Amino acid sequence: MPIFEYLCRTCNRIFSFLSLSPRPETAPHCPKCGASDLTRVPSSFAVPSSGKSKIDSAPGASEPGPDDDAMSRMEQEIMQMADSLDEKDAEDPRVMARMMRRLAEVSGETFTPAMSEMCRRMEAGEDPEALEEELGPQLEAEMGGGEGDDEGGLGGAPSRDDGLYSL
Repeated sequence: MPIFEYLCRTCNRIFSFLSLSPRPETAPHCPKCGASDLTRVPSSFAVPSSGKSKIDSAPGASEPGPDDDAMSRMEQEIMQMADSLDEKDAEDPRVMARMMRRLAEVSGETFTPAMSEMCRRMEAGEDPEALEEELGPQLEAEMGGGEGDDEGGLGGAPSRDDGLYSL
C-alpha cells in the first residue's frame, strides 16, 4: 500500500497518508487544521546501493505516459539521480549543486539570489555547511522564513508530522 505525502500550506506541515489505491482520486484534508487544498509533495527516498533501483527493474515497469502528472515526472527524475550517485558523490558539493539545479529545473522553481550564490559557490567546491552558516539568514529572508516559524507556521521549510493518516 503506497504512502503519499501532502503539504498543508496553512500549517506549513507535511503529512503522510496511507492509500488503498496506487492512484488516489481525491486529496486529503489537513489532519491539523482541516484545510482541503493540500498539495502532494515528493516523498523522502533512500538511495539504492547498486545500479538499478527496484522500481526500474520491477516486472511491468514502463516509461512515463502522456497522462503522468508533474509529480510523477519529478519522482522519476529523483530516482534517476539517486541511481546515478555513489557514496562519494553525497560528499561532493559540486554534485549537490548540480542536483539542486536539476531539481529546480524539473519542478519549475526559480532560485532566489542567495540560492544562486550558494549553488555557484558549491560548484566551485566550497563547503555547503559553511555556506549555509554564511547565507542561511539571507536564504530564510528571501524564502519568507524567520523568527517564529518553529511550529510549522507560514514561511521557511515545512515541518513533518510524525503521524500516518488514512487517505
